[in-house]
Order: sequence, then C-alpha cells, then structure tokens
Amino acid sequence: MAETHKKPHAIFIPYPLQGHVIPAVPLAIKLASQGFTITYINTEAIHHQTSKAEPNTEPDVFTKVRESGLDIRYKTVSDGLPVGFDRSLNHDQYMEALLHVLSAHVDEVVGQIVKSDDSVRCLIADTFFVWPSKIAKKFGLLYVSFWTEPALVFSLYYHMDLLRINGHFGCQDCREDSIDYIPGVKSIEPKDMTSYLQETDTTSVCHQIIFSAFNDTKNADFVLCNTVQELEAETLSALQAKMAFYAIGPIFPEGFTKSFVATSLWSESDCTQWLDKKPHGSVLYVSFGSYAHVTKENLEQIANGLSLSNVSFVWVLRPDIVSSDDAHPLPDGFEEEVADRAIIIPWCSQRAMLAHPAVGGFLTHCGWNSVLESIWCEVPLLCFPLLTDQFTNRKLVVDDWKIGINLSDRKLVTKEEVSSNINRLMSGKSGDELKNTITEAKKTLENALSPNGSSEKNMVQFIKDLKTKISEKTDEPNRSICNGK
Repeated sequence: MAETHKKPHAIFIPYPLQGHVIPAVPLAIKLASQGFTITYINTEAIHHQTSKAEPNTEPDVFTKVRESGLDIRYKTVSDGLPVGFDRSLNHDQYMEALLHVLSAHVDEVVGQIVKSDDSVRCLIADTFFVWPSKIAKKFGLLYVSFWTEPALVFSLYYHMDLLRINGHFGCQDCREDSIDYIPGVKSIEPKDMTSYLQETDTTSVCHQIIFSAFNDTKNADFVLCNTVQELEAETLSALQAKMAFYAIGPIFPEGFTKSFVATSLWSESDCTQWLDKKPHGSVLYVSFGSYAHVTKENLEQIANGLSLSNVSFVWVLRPDIVSSDDAHPLPDGFEEEVADRAIIIPWCSQRAMLAHPAVGGFLTHCGWNSVLESIWCEVPLLCFPLLTDQFTNRKLVVDDWKIGINLSDRKLVTKEEVSSNINRLMSGKSGDELKNTITEAKKTLENALSPNGSSEKNMVQFIKDLKTKISEKTDEPNRSICNGK
C-alpha cells in the first residue's frame, strides 16, 4: 500500500531574534513550495511583538501563504518568560531561558505534533539552540540545523577546540598573531573573530549557549547555511568534506521588498515620499539592527559625524538603541540641526529602504541579513560592528570582498572619522570603486539563485538527500510512525 501521507512533514523552529526570523520565514515557504508540509513554531513573545508591530496581522501569520496552496501550519510556544518581559533590557535572563527552559516547552509541542500526525519526519531548528538533536532523537526525527550566518563564522565556532589548543581562545593571555590553522580559512586576525571568541571570560550565558549548540550540531543530519558557495568557496568545501553542509543563500522573500508574512518586530515607517525627492544615490541609510546596543559615547560621535558630513540620511534609531532606560540618547539640538536633510525613525522595512534608488550607502552594524541585502541592492557599506558575528562579517565585507569601508575597531569613534568615511563612501574615487565591486558581488548572488546556480542546485540536492534519508529511516523496523504503510 502507498503511504497515507505522501508529503514529508517538517517542524521548523527559528531562533527568537529578529535577524534569525527574517531568513527562516522565506526558507519555510520555499520548502513548502518544494512539497513539504511545514509546521512553523514561533515563541509567544515573537508572535506578540510581530502582531503589535502590524496590527492587521492574522493570528496565524501564514494564512495568506496557505491561500496559495502551500501546506504551512503555525504554532506558538512559551520561551519560559512572560510575554511582556523586556528581553532587550534583561538580555542575560532571556538567554538563560533559551538555554534552560525553552526546550521543555518545545519537547511538549513537538510531542503533540508527532502524536497527531504520523507524517512528521524531521526537525529544522536554528543552530544556536542547544537541544534540537536530543528532541529529534527522542521522537525519531531527522535533525536539520539551520545556520543564519556566514560559513566562516560556523567554521570558527566549529573549530573552537583548535583555537583553544593553539592559545587563541579561552585563555587569560591569548595570542594575538594570525590564525592560519582552521581548515578552509586562509588566515584570520583575532580582531576579526566573533565577539564571543575574542572575550577572555568564557563563562557567560552566551558562551554556554555557543558551546552546547555546537556540540549539539555535531549530531545534525544536515546543515543549511544562508550563504553562497562562490562567496565562501574554500571554507564551504572544507566544511562539506566533514558533514552534509549546503549553501542555499541568499534567502530572501520572493518579492524581496514585499513579504506575505509579517516578520518585523517593530512598526515600520515609510519614507518613500521623502526619498523620492532626493537625487539618485545621495542618501545614506543608517541602522544598527534589531538587537545590539550602541554606547552613548559612540552614538553621540556618530550623530555629530553625520551632522558634519552634510550628507542626507535616514537613521533608524530603535527606542532601546542605547538602553530601554534611555529614551533620548541623541545630543541636544541634533535633530533640529539636521532637520532639512534627514529623517530619524524608529524602524522601517530595510529591504525597501536599500532598494530605493536614492539610497547610495549604508552605515551598518554588519549583521548578516544587512550584508546580503546590501549586496543585492548594490549599496556599499560603512561598517560599525557591535556584537557576535558582525566583526567577522566586517572582515568579509572590507578585506575579502572589498564592498565596504571599516569605521571602527572596538574603540571610541570620533565625529571626524565618521564624517570623512561617510564622504569616502558616498562620493569620489573610493565610492566608485566600491560600487563597481558590489555590482560584481550582486551578480554572484543572482547567479547562485538562477535555475542552474549553486544555491538552487544545493537546495535540490538537500531535498533529494533528505528524502533518501527519510525513506531509510522509515524502513527501520522499530519506526513507530510507519503505520501508514
């Protein structure tokens, strides 16, 4: 007899931070369009924040997607903290909940889904979770690890043991010379590693998460990575020699600037009318992402540098950019000073902003989504990394791909540096060179997503390999969910 359910059913759980949700939603939709049933699980807090940001959102965020015939179901789960708890202000408590509490709630909901549907075959979960392989094993599922950052960052974390042995990480007096022994990584300076790998105290909750997550990922059946084979060829080849690792990026919504599914955690302002009046490529877009904080001192220097530069700009200034307790972090009089050539807003659709012809540069924290979106829109970057992978992303942008300028090496930046680098980015010879190289980088991304491109082929290969492994697992004699045969 044929199986009752022909479609393999995957449970998909993104990490509950804005930068991780952004690529997770289009990936879930892509897999559904390739013949999967997907149950997508948000935390209640992320669901609450998204619904608040877009009040017209359906309670089930995938309602419109299902109308197009795709089988995506939606559930929410508690992360262990009250929905109204300020996760930005209490970062460590939030991370503790993700480390110790979330897994019990996920275990319960995955158990319910598996019990109610015997076609569930795999768990797709963010690499930064510490529990996926254990929960997958408990319910007889395959585990697909979803990595939302560059392959280079994955490789650094994966080889933390090598960094320790060689004295570049996890010691009080770490070496400062180049790191040239990571497989597939030519050479990298310690200052270009992720912020957590540069820290001497490795007992923080974030370190515990990274150590546990990368131990867990070693048990993954497959790893999907939001990068492009040609952008990180050597690093990817070295990883692919060790595990089933697929570069399937860049992962964008089908319309790029428009998505059927709400993923923004803040209400978005629309600056289109203002931008429409500005000359082509004349506006600098400034945003430091959804999560990391900027020190008050640096924020003041950046503001004064923007003022000094005389460039028109749109600045996305999250209400909690310095801290939830500091509602007015800008220097006195700054907004009046720049009022004739600037807009300051709490949040916007970044893809729509970067795609606007008036935008010619991006002062950014160098989050990975921001880097990929900038390349796609051919907008050169001025890099001001703050946290985690952003330092390594900056190295790729500035040193390897030459599509941006570095603004700071973890020291207080001056208004003069800010101003002169903005002008370098936005005009003159160096600006032209950056625009040429980023146009080439855009072609690399476009080619990867074309029907015969590397990312498209890798996605097809992943689905084929996953289905093969599913059928092997389904044929195991003790497989309890084989009763459909």
